[in-house]
Amino acid sequence: MAPEEKKAYILLKSLIFHYHGLDEDEERILKQTADDLDAHVELNWANTFIAQDYMSAFERAREFLNKVFSKLDKKKRIDYLISVWEDNNKKGYLTEMETTAMLTLAKDWEIEKDLLKKVKD
Repeated sequence: MAPEEKKAYILLKSLIFHYHGLDEDEERILKQTADDLDAHVELNWANTFIAQDYMSAFERAREFLNKVFSKLDKKKRIDYLISVWEDNNKKGYLTEMETTAMLTLAKDWEIEKDLLKKVKD
């Protein structure tokens, strides 16, 4: 995974998990992802990015994510978003706000139908 891609993926996951306040399960999942990808620097950056202004974090992140993910092929965009969706399910719940955020990003990345199809399967 390219450095910018890794940074964007970690930001995506952290952003969605921060939607209602980061709980222990989400922290554990983020730490595990950072361990798996050797991405602790990126995780610290993402959490700082979000903490700078929680109110504008989604829109600021959306702009950054759109720049990075628009360069990736469709399959990768779907895989990254599905991975975040599945990690949300690992914690035992998926909030309406998290779902809406992921659907908004899927629409931005022109994969909304694909995401919905995978989620239904």
